[in-house]
Amino acid sequence: MSYLNSVSIIGFVGADPQQRQTRRNGSPFTVLSVATQRSWKTSDDEWTSKVEWHRVAIFRPRLAEHVLGAIKKGSHVLVEGSLVRSTLEQSNGKGKKSKPAKITLWTIRADVVRKLDRNELEAAALVPSSSADGDRTTPPSDAAPF
Repeated sequence: MSYLNSVSIIGFVGADPQQRQTRRNGSPFTVLSVATQRSWKTSDDEWTSKVEWHRVAIFRPRLAEHVLGAIKKGSHVLVEGSLVRSTLEQSNGKGKKSKPAKITLWTIRADVVRKLDRNELEAAALVPSSSADGDRTTPPSDAAPF
């Protein structure tokens, strides 16, 4: 039996990407913070929502370099990768016999980061259509239909 560890999220970047280095061998990687939102109806038939923050680590050098240059705070992104757990021990400082607190962190190790924003150039490239109502605009023929 095989198992699959795959994560896909679509959300907004909360801060500009940061480049960091691993503790072991000092190799560079990029960290990205992505917010997603989930909504549901309460028992009073009202909509409520909650924002979840996801830590994304990018270890692939070319992808990490691309993310540093192309992705900024507020960008709409698709992230695909795998879920990685790490556990840290943090002392609570209350004496010698106290047990350190174990903190579990979940990180998405990204294989794909795709920017979903439309460029301003694409919006400016819209040309008037030749339909009866001259108000409409249509994308150029080589543009994506979505």
